[in-house]
Amino acid sequence: MAAIEVRDLVMTYGDLRAVDEVSLDVGEGEFVGVVGPNGAGKTTLLEMIEGLRKPDSGSARVLGEPVWPRNPRLLPRIGVQLQASSFFERLTAREQIRTFAALYGVPAGHADEWLSRVGLDEKADARVEDLSGGQAQRLSIACALVHDPEVLFLDEPTAALDPQARRNLWDLLSGLNESGRTVVLTTHYMDEAEALCDRVAIMDAGRILQFDTPTALVRGLDAPVRIVVAPGQLGRDEVARLPHVLDAEESEDGTVLTTREPGAVIGHLAEHDLLDGVQLRTGTLEDVFLAVTGRDYRA
Repeated sequence: MAAIEVRDLVMTYGDLRAVDEVSLDVGEGEFVGVVGPNGAGKTTLLEMIEGLRKPDSGSARVLGEPVWPRNPRLLPRIGVQLQASSFFERLTAREQIRTFAALYGVPAGHADEWLSRVGLDEKADARVEDLSGGQAQRLSIACALVHDPEVLFLDEPTAALDPQARRNLWDLLSGLNESGRTVVLTTHYMDEAEALCDRVAIMDAGRILQFDTPTALVRGLDAPVRIVVAPGQLGRDEVARLPHVLDAEESEDGTVLTTREPGAVIGHLAEHDLLDGVQLRTGTLEDVFLAVTGRDYRA
């Protein structure tokens, strides 16, 4: 059964179609990522699915319920973390999350547990205006989770987090998903989408261009393999004798060989005792993203 059903959603701003007839289904317990360049329409799409924005046309249902007009039956069942979060003024982190919890009838003790789960124990008595950007982001995520929603929407949840906090949040989100919750997030981090998501939608110019598992997306790219040989091991003559090498270039890591026949190249390196420190680099979700959306800078 689909936890989220989207059919032909459209949102326009003047002459701009921010979301252009988007349709997708997200299964119960599925973890789905939406990636795309700035201005692709990711946030607008999420806001329509969350019931925060009325679409110009099309429909969205979450847990079998229509999301628009604003559906009060859905509010206790979904959690939403917005890209730009607002908090009550002059309240501490503990008071903030307890206030959110009270709106859902959740005990204060349970709210305090969420502060601990996002690593904000030591900042519980700090006012929000005194928190760093990353700490405020973690508080925002805790507030979205405090009522244990069935479906969770996260808009760039790790954008302001340091690497350690990002990985801790990944563990938290993976645990929530494994417990049966449905999670949808937008992100600019391809490694995040690849590590967390069952399926990834690549969006650009208001449309979903590809939607599949990270593995299937990478496989569909049919990208060549890059083999990195440690510095100083391969001279020009040796490189010229290597079979099935499409390109060879020097980098800080060593000689980078590009090939579509990695087995033959590795076999040749093994015959000449050149395997020490060799690295294989296959295609990644970032390669797919760039192939699909292009490399032009998006302001």
